[in-house]
Amino acid sequence: MRLEKRQAGILLHPTSLPSETESGVLGKEAYRFVDFLQQSGLSIWQLLPLGPTHGDKSPYQSLSAHAGNPDLICWDSVLNENWIGNVELASKSNTDITALFYQQFISNCDSALLAEFEDFKRQQDFWLNDYAMFVVGKQQFEQKSWVEWPSPIRNRDQPALDEFVTEFEESIDQIKFQQYIFFKQWLGIKKYANEKGIQLFGDLPLFVAHDSADVWAKREYFKLDGLGNPLFVAGVPPDYFSETGQLWGNPVYDWKSIASDAYSFWVERLKTQLHLFDLVRIDHFRGLEAYWEIPADHETALNGYWVKGPGEDFFAHLKHYFGKDLPLVAEDLGFITEEVLALREQFSLSGMKILQFAFDSDAANPYLPHNHETMSVVYTGTHDNDTTCGWFNSLNEDQKRRVYDYFGNPSVEMPWLLVQAAFMSTANLAVIPLQDFLELDSSHRMNIPGTPEGNWVWRFNWSDSNFDELAVKIRAFVNLYGRL
Repeated sequence: MRLEKRQAGILLHPTSLPSETESGVLGKEAYRFVDFLQQSGLSIWQLLPLGPTHGDKSPYQSLSAHAGNPDLICWDSVLNENWIGNVELASKSNTDITALFYQQFISNCDSALLAEFEDFKRQQDFWLNDYAMFVVGKQQFEQKSWVEWPSPIRNRDQPALDEFVTEFEESIDQIKFQQYIFFKQWLGIKKYANEKGIQLFGDLPLFVAHDSADVWAKREYFKLDGLGNPLFVAGVPPDYFSETGQLWGNPVYDWKSIASDAYSFWVERLKTQLHLFDLVRIDHFRGLEAYWEIPADHETALNGYWVKGPGEDFFAHLKHYFGKDLPLVAEDLGFITEEVLALREQFSLSGMKILQFAFDSDAANPYLPHNHETMSVVYTGTHDNDTTCGWFNSLNEDQKRRVYDYFGNPSVEMPWLLVQAAFMSTANLAVIPLQDFLELDSSHRMNIPGTPEGNWVWRFNWSDSNFDELAVKIRAFVNLYGRL
């Protein structure tokens, strides 16, 4: 799928779906949301990364570049399976529920379903076994980072791994079963959405978390010391979001090592993502041309420096493997050079336009609608931005006047003025965070970059609005601006 026609969609992570659990899950509310998209004339559902998270709940710091977040599994839906007996889920942890359902599955499922599970494990073996061992290792070693595990397991000595697998064989298989259920539920939603003309738009972080199955299993692809600690970490220099830059803490790649293996590490990542999604955004795309490398012992990103990324050679390998048209979108925000733009254009990748960034300079601002490009995705804001109402209310009177002057002083109020501008844009895809359709203020934003707590927990309820009326309003805009 490429962005070759005018479309519109919503940005909403599944954790933000209504649910009786601690976060949204892949159950009936997800299907209802797909129905709302179709009713609204929208054809794109954009999400954040789906991987299992650490304690801060950030989907950009995942335990795996391949696995799905088990917290998203709708276990209530599994109760409808014919291999489940009478079980009680109340007050049970995800780990306990997984063990309970696994035992029921192994004891009661028919041979066809068991064969399906075994087939899933074979197809996903290029990541699944390492991930399952990693999760069980976290469980056995008090959730410590893998660099603090006993050295034979930390260093993946084969006799120690063999002994570990033998000792915890059932626990490892339970984690694989958990992923089998996640993939089955997610692909069921994808099939339902695709049948209704809706594509799923995923998000792939450029860097992976240090405390992840990927780094533990593939240390040779990262710049680490002998114990597995990062020598350098990733981030960005001072920008719109932070005066001292952003220190992400992710280990940086040893691109020479990755390239020597025909970029198999990245081919496998994209193989998984393109199985789960129709279209994928590469977060921090500019890092593939050059990335901000920071010595691991520094406390801020101020004294980092630019290091060349894999660039053209990387994308040439991807095109060779996946075909001529890569269904990718480049997140090209922040400090962007001519080299970054040239790389994006060379491989015909769409970029991003953020309307909240459009009014802080002059008429040459690339985010102003008159400067938009057809092959791009326009947003009012992203998960890292304030809601449009919150953003506009934070402006002074001169700034607010400039926004309305640009649009000819219409009577339309925020956030609908910016929503309408996104739909009017020449960009082929317009994506609006659900918070803006719901006219919500700053207390409903998804993430405040650089803050460690209180992020990634926003959720909506169907009672927040009359969604039938909202669908009619959205559909009118979608139709008016040729995005139906």
